[in-house]
Amino acid sequence: MKLTMKASTLLFALLVASAAPAFAADAPAAPNRFAATIAPAERFEVQGMLVERHGSGPQPMILIPGLSTGGWVWQDTVREFAGSHTVYVVTLPGFDGHPAVDGKPFDAAKGALKELIAARRLVKPVLVGHSLGGMLAIALAEELPGQVGGAVSIDGLPVMPRTEDLPPEQRPAMAESMRQRMAASTPAAFAEQQRQYMRAIGTTDMGKADDLARLTSRSDPAAVGAWVGAVLALDLRPGLAKIQAPVLVFAPFYGPDSAALGGISSADKVAYYRELMTGTPKLDVAPIDNARHFAMIDQPGAVHDALRRFMKTL
Repeated sequence: MKLTMKASTLLFALLVASAAPAFAADAPAAPNRFAATIAPAERFEVQGMLVERHGSGPQPMILIPGLSTGGWVWQDTVREFAGSHTVYVVTLPGFDGHPAVDGKPFDAAKGALKELIAARRLVKPVLVGHSLGGMLAIALAEELPGQVGGAVSIDGLPVMPRTEDLPPEQRPAMAESMRQRMAASTPAAFAEQQRQYMRAIGTTDMGKADDLARLTSRSDPAAVGAWVGAVLALDLRPGLAKIQAPVLVFAPFYGPDSAALGGISSADKVAYYRELMTGTPKLDVAPIDNARHFAMIDQPGAVHDALRRFMKTL
């Protein structure tokens, strides 16, 4: 079972659309509900990656945001788990106003996360990632099979959906084309792209969508373009069998979007995600209904309940 090309092209079109300046005609905005972050116990950097530590419980968690987002996207999750876990929230270079680093962004982020685990002597950390953060969690579980305690991905997969059948030799050219198109965006056009994306794919609540877009538009369009290119070039499926830790993948589903996805059901989407994760030894794919891509924003209770059940099995 596969998603339709319509859904995939909608995602790419929203990422690269040219549009009028975002929010230009808006009335003065109310305070942004995601902007006031929780004060961490500690803040430091690892290879250009911002890290904020919350709590001091025995089991460590590392929360990895997705494209263009900062650690603020995990506030509800920090509130839920910092009382019983040591929670490290990262912001990847190039996102949320933080400078990009030289080199390939995905490889650089993997290196920074590995250093965090080693420098803090984290024993069997649970990696929780959203979108490309989920891809990073999967990649680290492949490369550090004996060191990762569990990997959780919210709508992040080992390969970009609808590109799974693309010949490997075609991936670099597609990735470079997308990188160039994203990097060419003006700040105003990039901000409008973010609003369109959040309203169409990000979340079911338009007020939350606009608040999220105002924050994600603080990211560097060139860095975002480099990340989009890196993700499109990736196919982590050959390494899935190396993973020793249990893996949980969340498949968000929002009924009103079903027509754009070819009329699939929540069960269909779960089956498709499970297919893309074929070869993972200890895998669970869980639906999150009435949620779009930012499932932890749309349905925080359902995500946290499932995450808590998963962690009790580790």
